Amino acid sequence: MGERPYVLLSCGVSLDGCLDDTSAHRVLFSNEADFDRVDEIRAGSDAILVGAGTVRQDNPRLLVRSQCRRTDRVGRGLPSSPTKVTVTASGRLDPGAAFFTAGDAERLVYCAGAVVAPTRARLGSAATVVDAGDPLDLERVLTDLHDRGVGRLMVEGGQSVHSQLLGRGLADELHLVVAPFFVGEPGAPRLLGDGRFPPGPGCRAVLAEVRQIGDVVLLRYGLSHRFTTS
Repeated sequence: MGERPYVLLSCGVSLDGCLDDTSAHRVLFSNEADFDRVDEIRAGSDAILVGAGTVRQDNPRLLVRSQCRRTDRVGRGLPSSPTKVTVTASGRLDPGAAFFTAGDAERLVYCAGAVVAPTRARLGSAATVVDAGDPLDLERVLTDLHDRGVGRLMVEGGQSVHSQLLGRGLADELHLVVAPFFVGEPGAPRLLGDGRFPPGPGCRAVLAEVRQIGDVVLLRYGLSHRFTTS
């Protein structure tokens, strides 16, 4: 594998480790103060990555919310919001989704080689579609992002993306926000799918910070030797 960006995972869960419930409505695990914290991290990142399932289900805009932070980025010669990135094995994405239509950030879609041509036809000028191998290879994605100048990558989900990055040892830092309620549904998506995830019992993650933010708690962990407290 070539060089890759510093990878920071950011997610919110319930007390029983769920990322969402089974309803059609998105569950909010954060509060306004925590959303502002996340916005600050976004503003300090070069790119934000979410899985295609998150694009379809949550329709995220993935923009820096604060005008002050946007202005600061522009003053440093950067776009007002980081590059938006998604990964998809099927190419099944709607060019009308907010991921593609909101803001002026660059948009990159990494997809399995077999669906590159139809995905490019479907999305047109809405995004740059990149062949990520067949099957889709996240190491190849990260190497390409590094080659495009992405030094710091923020990952906002979902379960499949977090599971793959953690399972392959490709994450450097985890920001886990725990909300004060239970979901309690057997079919609700969890933080991770089945698998083996380093660090494990014999090699613990580094707990760098515990912070109460209103009614939620932020747990900040270092996951690799590249972890930095800055």
